[in-house]
Amino acid sequence: MRIAIAGGTGTVGAPAVEAARAAGHEPIVLSRSAGVDPVSGRGLDAALEGVDAVIDAANVSTLSADEATRFFTAATGNLIAAAGRAGVGHFVLPSIVGVDRMPYDYYAGKVAQEKVVEASNVPWTIVRATQFHEFAAQLYDRARIGPLHVAPRARVQPIAAREVGAHLVSLASADARGRAADLAGPREEKLDEMVRAFARHGGHRDWIPAISLPGKQMKGMRSGLALPGAGAVLGTETFADWLTRQR
Repeated sequence: MRIAIAGGTGTVGAPAVEAARAAGHEPIVLSRSAGVDPVSGRGLDAALEGVDAVIDAANVSTLSADEATRFFTAATGNLIAAAGRAGVGHFVLPSIVGVDRMPYDYYAGKVAQEKVVEASNVPWTIVRATQFHEFAAQLYDRARIGPLHVAPRARVQPIAAREVGAHLVSLASADARGRAADLAGPREEKLDEMVRAFARHGGHRDWIPAISLPGKQMKGMRSGLALPGAGAVLGTETFADWLTRQR
């Protein structure tokens, strides 16, 4: 089947493209470099001709609730409207475990995005996943106080992005489910320890203090609101296993 993947060059979109190809499907990457822009709607109708399913893995890097909401409502709104015009049979949206319990900052945009999909006439599946193992690398790069790297405290149950990508393709190739079971990694981890382990793996030997970041979202993550509930589908690769695979 032909599966269009918005954000097909990103952290979870790229593994989804690989998984689709490995499963014998034809992945169609929707990206600005391919002449497709979900935010403006440019190129969507032509790109979705003959497509059987869409995976919306497009993303924006922001902590602003307003900016995230504008991006997700525009991009997903345009994409699912075009999917409806093209007669696409299934729209799959990856979201985040706990967004409804912590609808703040970036998560506010994901909540708004879910509502856009739920209001559509296109058959849909929404699957909420926990943070990726790759999140530790992102925080190591971004979480700083001046020149000092810091390690935010939080309770997480991370999963490898490649397992998320494969799961999205599996969902896309089946019938729409509405809200699917949550997706999470095999065990709970401490986020600050993940960041430190990633730093040591890369040769960083300086002190990296653990800190409690301000804000309702981070407070919620420290209290466990980003952890999956009973019935979640669990991946198999631990953070330590993922770290071993990294150069």
